[in-house]
Order: sequence, then C-alpha cells, then structure tokens
Amino acid sequence: MTDIASILSASYKSSALTSAPSKTKYVAVDPTLYQGDWTGKYANNKSFTVHVSGVSGFHAKVHYLSDGTSKYQDVLIKDGSFRIGDTKFTLLSNGKALIKNVVTDPATGSTYLDTAYAALQK
Repeated sequence: MTDIASILSASYKSSALTSAPSKTKYVAVDPTLYQGDWTGKYANNKSFTVHVSGVSGFHAKVHYLSDGTSKYQDVLIKDGSFRIGDTKFTLLSNGKALIKNVVTDPATGSTYLDTAYAALQK
C-alpha cells in the first residue's frame, strides 16, 4: 500500500513547478530565442541537455536528456516557459534559461527539486 504522505509530497513538489495559473493567452514566440541545444549542470554535477526544435507559433518539439533519462514531447510555450514531464524550462534572457526538475529517489520514494541554469549552445 502506498504511503499517503509520499503521494501528497510528490504532488506538492510537482506543483512547485507551476506558480499561480497564468491568465495570459498563448502567443507566437520568436523561434531564435528557443531553438537549439540548452546545456547545464545541476548542483550534484549531473549534466543535462534540452534540445528545442520545430518552434512554430507557440508550439515546439523538445528532447530532455539527463543521467539516463530521456524524454521527448511536443510542448506549448506560454509566458516564456514550457514543461516536459516533471521538468520546467523558463527563458530568462537571450541564451539563458532556468531549469527546474522534480526528482524522485527510487530507494526512498522521496522527491526533491533540482534547479539549474542552462545556456544556449551556438
């Protein structure tokens, strides 16, 4: 039987990726601000890559790769950010983004939030 506290904790941590719901509409973004390979390292020195391609309007195709985790997803960009699985990408400025990733420890089932900066590779 699953521990109710761990379920609530996972839900709470996952909600940390989203702030108050945005009231803004989806609008077309500049593809040059998002497309390419974004790379960085978390505090535990684990590296990651977020490959963004096919940006059209506010749609994009994204591949997230980190430490054996590989996720592919079509995303919607709103307010300068998008989510791929348990990972949130937020554009901060030209060539710089904030990455937040909810991680579940397989041994204990506990979750924590990894936060790192990513740079667009030219």
